[in-house]
Amino acid sequence: MRPRLAPAVLAGALLAVAGSGAWAGPPSDQLHGRVDSVLKVLEDPELKKDSKTAARRAALRAIADEIFDFREISQRSLGRHWQTRTPAEREEFVGLFGDLLERTYVSRIEGYSGERLVYAGEKVDGDQATVRTRIITKQGTEVPVDYRMFERDGRWRVFDVNIEGISLVANYRAQFNSIIVRSSYQELVTKLKAKQDEDAQPRETGRPRQQAP
Repeated sequence: MRPRLAPAVLAGALLAVAGSGAWAGPPSDQLHGRVDSVLKVLEDPELKKDSKTAARRAALRAIADEIFDFREISQRSLGRHWQTRTPAEREEFVGLFGDLLERTYVSRIEGYSGERLVYAGEKVDGDQATVRTRIITKQGTEVPVDYRMFERDGRWRVFDVNIEGISLVANYRAQFNSIIVRSSYQELVTKLKAKQDEDAQPRETGRPRQQAP
């Protein structure tokens, strides 16, 4: 899997999906509604101003919190190592990894360049669902993207994204496991904190980052 493709396709798909036509059921409907909110933020003339960069990104991050369940994604991405973490360590990890995912999402959304999406169906199995889509890039290449969602308290939220048949969560889990086994869990935390610090200055000044994590 091309590791840097995942966040870009993920963000592009969520933005493009608003124009894709019919919807099959509640998971797709709720995703659609939240993406409409993203479009409203991006099309708001006031929020387009350079002086409103912080406000625009805060609004996009709030919507990302509604689309994704970052705690569930974090737990699944840490895999077997989640069970051996203390409650405090779990909260710290969710904060660090969730922040990284949010920042990746927002930076890619701001760089959206008109990819199209074709809605390909929805499968619901109890409180879980898969929403299937295909991204059509500007070069005409089709990229299959499946959103795995679960329902809790009447809300459907994304807990994984399969891009070209490969799980985003599984990709992160392999990376995290490699760091922990090779070094330590603390080394993973140190790397996440370093990435957070690295991205802090561009985020504060409004300069776009050149690459997603």
